[in-house]
Parts: sequence; structure tokens; C-alpha cells
Amino acid sequence: MTRTTRPAGALQEPHIPIQAKLAAAWTSFMFLYIYVDYLALYKPGFIDDIRAGIVHEFDTGPTFVALALTLVAIPLLMIMLSVTLPARVNRATNLVVATLYIPVSAYNAAGETWTYVYFYGLSIGLELLLLAFILRAAWTWPRTVRATAGRDLAQARV
Repeated sequence: MTRTTRPAGALQEPHIPIQAKLAAAWTSFMFLYIYVDYLALYKPGFIDDIRAGIVHEFDTGPTFVALALTLVAIPLLMIMLSVTLPARVNRATNLVVATLYIPVSAYNAAGETWTYVYFYGLSIGLELLLLAFILRAAWTWPRTVRATAGRDLAQARV
């Protein structure tokens, strides 16, 4: 009987399912996404613009509110979808949605002054890192080996 030895006190690396990793990444993205909008309220004049009915040069009418809700709801739904969808659909959905959110995240810097370059640079950078993690995790989704793969390979050698 052979036994692998581990140093005393070594930490065990538990296997984390890809679905849990994706859900965690979307949750992190969602928190960051919301807090960036929340912290933007502290910029001088931002609340005055909201009171005047303007956000980022857009009128705050029903179309704006519906679009804003959609932009928040999609990543929110991705948390649940990442743990419930079948693997093939899950992978494709994560690849498509994360790809579409790259320009959405980058747009947050449009029209901003250099005064807030660190705030938006940091927030957009972190959002893009999370989206890159989601894309990599979905792209490298573990695959199962067909049961006949070994027999097919053995027959090919004969």
C-alpha cells in the first residue's frame, strides 16, 4: 500500500464545481457593479443632476429606468443561472453575457473627468478582471471523456 505524504499542517484543496465558481464571480461582479453606482452618488453635483432628471447625459425617464434595471438584472440572474442551467447551455450563456458586459463596463468611464480616473479605473479594471475570470472559467469548462474513447484509441493502433 502506497501512501502520499503531506507535510504536517498542509491545507487540503477542496474541489469547487465550475458552477459555484461562476456564481461567485457573478456575485462579486454584481456587488462591485452596484457599489460603483452607489459611490458615484458622492460625486459633487451628481444628485443635483439626478434631481434635474439627468444621469450621464440621459434623461431619467421610463426608458432609462428600464434599461438600468435590465443592466443590473442580467448579472443578478446569471448568479442563479450559473448553478441551474445544464452544462452546455451554462457555458454558452456565460461566454455570451460576459462578452457583452465588457463594453458595458468600459462605458462607465465615458464622459468622466480626470478627477475620477482612479475611481473609474479601479472599478472598471476590477469588473473586467471578474469578466475575464468568468470567460476563462466558462471557456475551459471541464469535459468528460467518452466511455468508448479508450476502445476507439486501442482499435486505431491495431
